[in-house]
Amino acid sequence: MSEGPVPHRVAVIAPSPVSMFNLAIPEMLFGKVDIDGRPGYEVVICAAEAGPVPTSGGLDLYVRDGLEAVREADTVVVAGTGAPYEPDPRIVAAVREAADAGKRIASLCTGAFQLAEAGLLQGRRATTYWAHAEELRRRYPQIDLQGDVLYVQDGPYVTASGYAAGIDLCLHVIRTDYGAAVANEVARLALVAPVRPGGQTQFTHTPLPPERGHACSDTRGWAMRNLDKPLTLTDLARHAGISVRTLTRRFHAESGVSPLQWLLHQRIERARELLETTTLPMDQVARACGLGTADSLRAHVIRRTGLTPSAYRAQFTRLGTEEVVGTSSAA
Repeated sequence: MSEGPVPHRVAVIAPSPVSMFNLAIPEMLFGKVDIDGRPGYEVVICAAEAGPVPTSGGLDLYVRDGLEAVREADTVVVAGTGAPYEPDPRIVAAVREAADAGKRIASLCTGAFQLAEAGLLQGRRATTYWAHAEELRRRYPQIDLQGDVLYVQDGPYVTASGYAAGIDLCLHVIRTDYGAAVANEVARLALVAPVRPGGQTQFTHTPLPPERGHACSDTRGWAMRNLDKPLTLTDLARHAGISVRTLTRRFHAESGVSPLQWLLHQRIERARELLETTTLPMDQVARACGLGTADSLRAHVIRRTGLTPSAYRAQFTRLGTEEVVGTSSAA
């Protein structure tokens, strides 16, 4: 009897003093991935030396594995630390060796300093927590620093800004490995938002008092329930009970992107989930997510994933092979 695919191995490196929140995010999210009753990931936390590792909260964590775990991993995640400007040479060497071996490497928060010191981000787009962005830029001027985004991927390297953006990075990795349906299920289990675009800003400044900040949230929920309809800015503004101009300003203040950018992103994500979980023909998928035609669906899915809709379905389907039916010629 086949034992099924081997779980994707993730090594999470804990620099000293490590952020406990950063360590918890990969273990929590990757640990919830279930593929046909089997774990999708095997997560190992490691440190420069096995043993107690100080945390930024003043506690010590006992880490059982040293950096040899990195050699066995498929993906390496470097957590953030309270000492972002002092990369550990042992971690830097391990990360560089992993890069030479072709592994995917990610950083959370100030973990980007370790990747930068290893030379991995030179000439590439990357980000870190906004409060440390200028220091990263000063120390490593060859980085194309994206100082106000949640996360960014450039080749095999994925960097996230601070705190909850690590959740978005992990969901992005899960979506890349196993598709949108699995990532959305993990988000539901973890009670977090399933889709936040990587280009969304880290923080926004808004003069609106807190009690007035939910109009667009309600409208986003309404739009998600009506993605099959040709929604316009006027439709969104009418639902929110405000002018188009006010909607646009408030929407960007709350979500970091324009209403139409957000809407298109959600339509494509809905299309991906339908491709993974149904056998609907391409024209029906396009109509169900509001992209109109199979040709439009094809263009957007290729732009987002690099695959045609039929190729995406073949790679990420959650259905048995015998359940997948033919699709339209525009796929």
